Amino acid sequence: MAAASQPEGLPELIDLCDRLGQARVLVVGDAMLDRFVRGKVERISPEAPIPVLSVTEESDMPGGAGNVVRNLAALGVAAGFVAATGDDAPGQALAELLAAAPGVTARLVVEPGRPTTLKTRFIAGHNHLLRTDRETLAPIASATAQGLLAQLEALAPDYPVFMVSDYGKGVLTPEVLAGTMALAKALGARVVVDPKGADFSRYRGASVVTPNRAELAAATGMRLTDEASYAAAARRVIDVCGADAVCVTRSEEGLSLFFADGSARHIRAESADVFDVSGAGDTLAAILCAGLSLGAPLSLCARLANIGAGVVIRKVGTAVAHPDELRRGVLSRAGAGGDDKVVSRERLLERVALWRSQGLRVGFTNGCFDLLHPGHALMLARTRELCDRLVVGVNTDDSVRRLKGPSRPVQNEQARAGMLASLSPVDAVTLFGEDTPLELIRAVRPDVLAKGGDYTLETVVGADVVQAYGGRVALIDLEPAASTTDIINRILQHSENRDESAS
Repeated sequence: MAAASQPEGLPELIDLCDRLGQARVLVVGDAMLDRFVRGKVERISPEAPIPVLSVTEESDMPGGAGNVVRNLAALGVAAGFVAATGDDAPGQALAELLAAAPGVTARLVVEPGRPTTLKTRFIAGHNHLLRTDRETLAPIASATAQGLLAQLEALAPDYPVFMVSDYGKGVLTPEVLAGTMALAKALGARVVVDPKGADFSRYRGASVVTPNRAELAAATGMRLTDEASYAAAARRVIDVCGADAVCVTRSEEGLSLFFADGSARHIRAESADVFDVSGAGDTLAAILCAGLSLGAPLSLCARLANIGAGVVIRKVGTAVAHPDELRRGVLSRAGAGGDDKVVSRERLLERVALWRSQGLRVGFTNGCFDLLHPGHALMLARTRELCDRLVVGVNTDDSVRRLKGPSRPVQNEQARAGMLASLSPVDAVTLFGEDTPLELIRAVRPDVLAKGGDYTLETVVGADVVQAYGGRVALIDLEPAASTTDIINRILQHSENRDESAS
């Protein structure tokens, strides 16, 4: 595409997106543990008129300020994290999750007797049944605050941007905030604040404040009815905090930037398809901070952050944006990008979760697919008739060599996956390096598992797994029969016959 036809700033957005892995951001704030308990509801309790959840899965992830860190890690950003936890099991679980996150340096100060904030969500299918919170809102002790500031001071020289993530859980006391602002000023670091509560004077010294519209209204006591009222409210926050700018997130209206010099810029929302807004603010804050740490202009950082928020609201649950998704989001604004069917396993599971939240049945099949032939196409088409979305698992090159011998595959894994992705019955393609797709099947939990009619129920890998949770195993009768090996042998025979004729 010629430069003249590109939207304004597109090359800069792509460049910033591609450089995010060089960013460094230090986060300080309220750490939480988000726990998800998933299962099925098939009956009502005889003890009370409430559903009985038969639990099938439990999972944990960092929440609160920890979700900002999780977003930074997903983007490849080097993230420092300073927070307080209790001396309890949720605190230990949170510490282990952060220790396993790539590029994250976490310094968690333990306060004896203080409960680590734990939010537990009980989910049946795509319906949230209940959330329980175990927490205290009491301010941390002064000794804990001093410990936090000591850890912050030790990490701070390596990070050009601080992110203050306030969830109102008592960690960001006046002592901690004042110490953070003073340290940033001494080092020349910029401070981005995601605020909480009505008293924004606590954040004096911040470079950028990022309230949503409800928080902006609460902090200023103003009704936000038009652009003039937004500008007036933002000016009040700038004056109170001594900030360079205010970035107001306005839900379906997008976001607005208001600068200390009186200028403003509005950025429209990127997605009309909203499935879950959980964590979108954390994604936006993470990308904004990452861009600023690279020296990019705030307006450019905000545009990229807005695209990232548009990525996560199309997912289910507290999700993150990955670099390739962010780049596709940038390119799609110019009509140069779109949804890519070839995805990593992690991305595939996010997509499957979204499909299930929409009540769609997921099918799965797998193979080497070395040379696509009519038998493959027929099998895929017939499998797609049994489900709403079809996932195809493809053996990697190494896996094919182990199964078929050193002369295979004829086509490499990227070519094989790309060819499958071009077929209309296929909705997602992912590679697996194991000899069998068993682990992939366990992760996807397809409603329908399909293989060709040359298999039997006993020889289909994963059939027992799928049947155990009530899924269907389908053997697709194919006429006429075909195989890649037969095609290759016929090609070789044809080549030999031609060589003999030539001699």
